Amino acid sequence: MNILEDLQWRGAINQQTDVEGLAETINEHPIALYCGVDPTGDSMHIGHLIPFMIMERFARAGHHPYIVIGGATGSIGDPSGRKTERQLQTKQQVQKNVEALTAQMKKLFGDNSNTHIVNNYDWTKDMTLLDFLRDYGKLFNVNTMLNKEVVASRLSQGISFTEFTYQILQAYDFLHLHDQYDVQLEIGGADQWGNITAGIDLIHKLRGLDTKVYGLTIPLMLKSDGTKFGKTAGGAVWLDPKKTSPYEFYQFWFNQDDRDVIKYLKYFTFLDQEEIEKLAAAVEKEPWKRAAQRRLAEEVTKFVHGPAAVENAERIAKLLFTGNVQELSTEEVSQAFNNVPTTEINATPVNVVDLLIEMNVDSSKRQAREDVQNGAITINGTKVTDVDATIDPVAHFDGQYVIVRRGKKKHFLARVK
Repeated sequence: MNILEDLQWRGAINQQTDVEGLAETINEHPIALYCGVDPTGDSMHIGHLIPFMIMERFARAGHHPYIVIGGATGSIGDPSGRKTERQLQTKQQVQKNVEALTAQMKKLFGDNSNTHIVNNYDWTKDMTLLDFLRDYGKLFNVNTMLNKEVVASRLSQGISFTEFTYQILQAYDFLHLHDQYDVQLEIGGADQWGNITAGIDLIHKLRGLDTKVYGLTIPLMLKSDGTKFGKTAGGAVWLDPKKTSPYEFYQFWFNQDDRDVIKYLKYFTFLDQEEIEKLAAAVEKEPWKRAAQRRLAEEVTKFVHGPAAVENAERIAKLLFTGNVQELSTEEVSQAFNNVPTTEINATPVNVVDLLIEMNVDSSKRQAREDVQNGAITINGTKVTDVDATIDPVAHFDGQYVIVRRGKKKHFLARVK
C-alpha cells in the first residue's frame, strides 16, 4: 500500500487537484511537500495535528515535508473559517508565537531528517509594495478571487483589503517553495482549498502549465454526534503541556466515544491496518475494556509528549481509580486536578467541617457533618469520619495542595496560600 492508498484507507483525503498526476509523480520519485501554520497563538491544538500527521506519514515514506511557520501570513490574518476580521497582533507577539510554534514543531518532528521547518517571513520581508503589486498582484484576477469560497463567504459582512490579499501571499509561498526546494504538493484543511489552488494557478502562469504541482486537503473533522472535534468543556486541547497537562491530554483520547475511536486511530496514529482492524473488532466484542481508546491515548500522547508522559498519565489514572491519591507527587496533583473545583486556603490547621465549607464541598455545616459521619469524605487519600478531626493543610504534597473526595468520584482541590 503506497502513501496515497494508505491515506485513502484512513479517510484522510478530502479533495485533490489531480489524482492521477499526483499518484504518478509519487510513484516516480520521492517528492517535497508543504503545509503551513500561522502563529495566531503560542501553541497548536489537536485540530492542527491532522495535516501534520499526514506530513509525518509522507516523511516516514521517504518524502521531504516542509513545515511553514507563517511569520508573514500570520501578520496579515487568514480569513478562512471566519465570519469577521481578525484582530491584528503586534509584530512582537507574532515573533513570540513564531518562536513557540517553531520549538513545538522541532519537538514533534525534529528527529526526522526528512522534515524541514521554515518561516515565510524570511522570503517576504524584503519584498516592496511595488514588487508585490507588479510581479504578483497583476497575475490575480479579482473576479476569480471573489469566487473563492473563503472570500465569497465574507462578502456580506465585509472583508478588508489586507485579508483579501492573504491568498496571494499563500500562493507566493507555494511558488517560492517550488522554486527553492522543488516542492510539488501543498496540504491543508478543507477551508484551504481556495488558497491552495491559487498557488497552483500562480505557478502554472509563471513556470508553465506542464509544471507538476498538486494540492490535497483533509476532511473537516467532526465527532459522531455532529459536533466539532477537539473541543472540551474546558476549551481547546492544546499541545503545550502548560495549557493542557499530559494527563488531561491522555484522558481526552481515552474518553473518546466507541463510535469515533477507530476513525481517530486511523487519523492520529501510525498503527497499521491489521492492528487497527483488531482494535475495531475489540470495540465490537468487548467495548467495556476500552482497548482501542487506551491504544489511541498511548500512541497520540507518546507522539506529542513522549513515552514518559504516557507512563505518568497511566500511573495517575491508576492512583485516582484506586483512591490512593496520597501516592501522587505534587506535580502529578497539578496535572490530575487541573479542572476540578479549586479554592485557596490558609496553611493553618482547620477543623474538617470548616474545611469542607471553605472548599465549597458542602453548602452547610449540617451537610458537612453528615457527609463526614457517613464516610463520604476522603482527604488526601484517607477517609475522615470524625467531625472533630483537625486537618493540617501542609501535611501532604509539599504543603501545596489538599485533595478532598466526596463520595466515589467528586473531587475538590485546595491550593495552600
